[in-house]
Amino acid sequence: MLSQRIIAIARGRGLWHGAAAARGWNAARAQARKSQFHTSRLLQAETVKVPQMAESISEGTLKSWTKKEGDTVAVDEEVATIETDKIDVQVNAPQSGKIVKLLANEEDTVVVGQDLFIIEPGEAGESAAPPPTKEADPATPSEAKDKSEPADQQTNKKLPPPPAPASADKKSETKEVVTKPKQSEAVKKDKKESSKPKETAAPRPAAGSRGETRVKMSRMRLRISERLKESQNAAASLTTFNEIDMSSLMEMRKKYKDQIQKEHDVKLGFMSAFARACTLALQEIPAANASIEGDEIVYRDYVDLSVAVATPKGLVTPVVRNAEGMGFIGIEKEISALGKKARDGKLTLEDMAGGTFTISNGGVFGSLFGTPIINLPQAAVLGMHAVKEKPVVVNGQIVIRPIMVIALTYDHRLLDGREAVTFLVRVKEYIEDPRKMLLTDF
Repeated sequence: MLSQRIIAIARGRGLWHGAAAARGWNAARAQARKSQFHTSRLLQAETVKVPQMAESISEGTLKSWTKKEGDTVAVDEEVATIETDKIDVQVNAPQSGKIVKLLANEEDTVVVGQDLFIIEPGEAGESAAPPPTKEADPATPSEAKDKSEPADQQTNKKLPPPPAPASADKKSETKEVVTKPKQSEAVKKDKKESSKPKETAAPRPAAGSRGETRVKMSRMRLRISERLKESQNAAASLTTFNEIDMSSLMEMRKKYKDQIQKEHDVKLGFMSAFARACTLALQEIPAANASIEGDEIVYRDYVDLSVAVATPKGLVTPVVRNAEGMGFIGIEKEISALGKKARDGKLTLEDMAGGTFTISNGGVFGSLFGTPIINLPQAAVLGMHAVKEKPVVVNGQIVIRPIMVIALTYDHRLLDGREAVTFLVRVKEYIEDPRKMLLTDF
């Protein structure tokens, strides 16, 4: 009988060791497979660098990460945004996969060619690998042993260890009893301190708040401030003004705006008329379309019209190329498209490069009168303002007419007063009678 029990025990132990060994080999094989797969994936990981932004831009500020480590991305999906002094540059994923590591922090200054993040190739939208299923804890082999041992051995297993000695329980109880009075004493002490009269706080301001908030200037705002100050320091700026009776243009717009909206899907505004009038006047007064380069004056036979657009990040001036060859509808379409790109933050450097003359319309914000600043190296800028009804004298009679004040700020190094005033008068004549724009031979 005893020999049979010994044999059963031996067989049971052999069975347990065999099962454990089998499980060990299976786990090792699975781990080796995972390790090999992971290694092959890492070998294909790609380090994405800060892209080339423009010839004149070598660095920027990492404004935000749109993805975090462990996120999956599709090819060309945005991962980060880099702010420069001109535009915001989006950094997209070169392939589908998972973001393994981010190599820079938000608000860091990054340079072209710097390592930005590491991406591991994979399927787009692939979720992170689920954690491996937790196997039997090697520290508790008794459970596995119980399953493999014979029934007669399991019945003869020892009972669970007896409970801890009573002295330990008493010790812990004593400890608990000792600590409780300390907690109650602390509570009593807090109540006692709270019952004491508090020290007199610093007097608050009588009315209103006097808080201050400091915000770091964006690169675009810094660049705008530098450019405007540079313009004030470099150009011999002078501003001349005139008033325009908008009656004829408003009547024409009212008559044709619905038809143009229906046929061309674009709104007919004042900007196209002023842009067309300026292109005609610039061809008559070429100095207003010129610029100074060193000791030379560069005259141009084309007009690249910069249109000032206000965005949440600052003022930008996208360019309407070869505006001299466009009509009202063509100019409106181009301005509308550029304005939408500016508000959506989708402008590129090519959209804002160059420009030979600028129009700024402060009237859309209600500005009645102002002096715009020249956008160097240009020679002049036209400022439009709000339309207001005013009493004017027409044919000896006082009548109410919609009047707009226009301003031309020009660089006196290039334009004399006669040329500047002539330019503004031509714009006034074209706007007050738009039919004159059809009678030019430019």
